[in-house]
Amino acid sequence: MNAPDKIAEEKGQEGGTKRFQAKRDAILAAAADAINEQSAKGMTFADVARRVGLNTTSVTYYFKRKEDLAAAAFEQTLDKLREMLTDAMREPTPEARVARYLTINFERLAAIQRGEEKALAILSDLRAMDGDLKRELLAGWRDVFRMTRNLWGSDGSRAETDLRGARAHVLLENTFWLTAWMPRYEIDEYPRVLARLIQVFTHGIAAPGAQWEPHLLDLEHDEPEPGREAFLLAATRLINELGYRGASVQKIASELNVTKGSFYHHLDAKDELVIACYKRSFDIIADAQKLAEERGGSHWQRLENTIATLLDVQFSERGPLLRTTALSGLPPRERSTMIDRSNRIARRYAGMLSDGIAEGSIRAIDPLVASQAMMAMQNAAFDMRKWASTMPREKAVAFYASTLAYGLFDDRVLTL
Repeated sequence: MNAPDKIAEEKGQEGGTKRFQAKRDAILAAAADAINEQSAKGMTFADVARRVGLNTTSVTYYFKRKEDLAAAAFEQTLDKLREMLTDAMREPTPEARVARYLTINFERLAAIQRGEEKALAILSDLRAMDGDLKRELLAGWRDVFRMTRNLWGSDGSRAETDLRGARAHVLLENTFWLTAWMPRYEIDEYPRVLARLIQVFTHGIAAPGAQWEPHLLDLEHDEPEPGREAFLLAATRLINELGYRGASVQKIASELNVTKGSFYHHLDAKDELVIACYKRSFDIIADAQKLAEERGGSHWQRLENTIATLLDVQFSERGPLLRTTALSGLPPRERSTMIDRSNRIARRYAGMLSDGIAEGSIRAIDPLVASQAMMAMQNAAFDMRKWASTMPREKAVAFYASTLAYGLFDDRVLTL
């Protein structure tokens, strides 16, 4: 083959490779949208094919199994997180690294809103994967977690490592939670919201001199139906771990060592189960907020009592609260109802923060932004149960809560 022919062939191969990659990227973007709307288990080849204007057979040319497609979408998200964290690590201090990481996230979110970039698959459904794919993806997630923790440094005592773990988790969960509430803002407001969120993470919400001395609230109440609470608790744990579609009726019944018929004794359908689990969780949060208000004290004391009580629930056997990630499995009408309830809880937090700012027990922060940071912290604490079990519960609650109480760079909690 002469040189011109060889060059022409290589150009043809390069063009083919580019076309292949472009089509593959389009399929992954469509899969990410489907996962975010319907969960990984709910995603279908037919739906993904429809989103990119292909037939199902064409999609299977790129990905043989639905599980392979979901895994590739998750791996793409993990790769992007590694890329962002590597960028952030170039900054000289923990404060600058966290600010850079948040800035990259906001810039990407704005680009998605403008239609310049595609959304990535949310990782909440990752645990619903099976076998080797799940093991590989969880290994990738642990790598991302360690990279995030290292934003604060990689040396230090065991207590410092524990505290950095809490900070890493809250930071990551807050960046994932942005997609839930940032669309309420105009894109030109994103820089201001970013600055206000960085302010919360840098200085915390408690006014200078405020101490961490929470009083755990009594959330005990009588069961209206014997056995229902245990049933909903088991379902909540499985849904949090496996996602809405991953937690089958059979698995929930097996967890309680009862028959599937027992499930339908309590509830008529699986959607009704998720709604009941959400209602239980939202009722617990609302009860904690009301009890804190009734107990009185400064608004900082009311907030710390609420936060500590709910984190204690998340880390205890009577927990957890249902994660908002299960919303993707619900029909649109039911999902909208649950989101409205979540927003009411966030607004109540914002009201408590506003009153505390006026009183002087809370820093002068943006209460709407801070309330969403609190929702993310509270919602995701379930994932830190294993971490919390390695230390006294009171210490685990204090370490985790300090991330927003005093910010991500204040070490006073190490002396508690």
